[in-house]
Amino acid sequence: MSVEERDPLTGHKTTGHEWNGITELNTRVPRAVWWAIGITHVWALIIWILLPSWPLITTYTKGLLGVDQRELVQGEIQAGQRYRAYWEANLAAASLDEIRGEQALMDVVVASAPTLWGDNCAACHGMLGVGGPGFPNLTDDAWLWGGSDEAVLESIRVGINATHPDTRVSEMLAFGQLDVLTRDQIRAVAAYVQSLSGLANPNPEVRAEGQTIFEVNCTSCHGEDATGMNEVGAPNLTDEFWIYGGSDEAIFTSIHDGRRGWMPAWEGRLSEAQNKILALYLLDILPDAQ
Repeated sequence: MSVEERDPLTGHKTTGHEWNGITELNTRVPRAVWWAIGITHVWALIIWILLPSWPLITTYTKGLLGVDQRELVQGEIQAGQRYRAYWEANLAAASLDEIRGEQALMDVVVASAPTLWGDNCAACHGMLGVGGPGFPNLTDDAWLWGGSDEAVLESIRVGINATHPDTRVSEMLAFGQLDVLTRDQIRAVAAYVQSLSGLANPNPEVRAEGQTIFEVNCTSCHGEDATGMNEVGAPNLTDEFWIYGGSDEAIFTSIHDGRRGWMPAWEGRLSEAQNKILALYLLDILPDAQ
């Protein structure tokens, strides 16, 4: 096909290319395209002059506006640090109830607590605080050391069986390993303990034997009514919450081998404000998330 050939419908010359009967026209580039190209080139030239752009051997062109991204970022970091220092000081100085009553401070708690919890607590208690075998569920009402603001803050501060000089100390004796109780006696008291929370219904003789063993060996920590003692971190044995499980095997192991939980002390590792954020997250936010 000749380039001089014209399209009979539009009158435009053709390029000489044809695909399956479709002929390509040799039309001009639309004027709008030329305008767009021109504007973008002019805009690029303006930007090159005003802003940092071209690399040199040891530096770069600074631009007439003197914009420095490093300075901008550093300014934002410093502003963030000043704001952080401000709200940390306010959190550290206020009680938990005072923080609850200040919406601006609670907004900080809500925004920062999940990350703080995930970095420090979730490895043992889970992201939702429901714990697991050997790690207590922190969203229920079963508190080994009490669930008041002061009790929770103290647990976070000094830990349990930790290296802190004021740490809370709690340990259950290994009644089997120390030969205090025989295996049959452990089975009897285990059945009695299970019956307290409705997990088992032993025959009256076994229950009576287990109750006698319990009264002699266990009430000093768990109380005569087996509801536990927050003063020594002894759990309530009459509810449905079990840290190590309520099965025959789990309870037998607890009595025979003993238990000694551990929680790190966060004083010195986290600030006082961060400890309060975790306490509020634990007491006010996690339970509502379940």
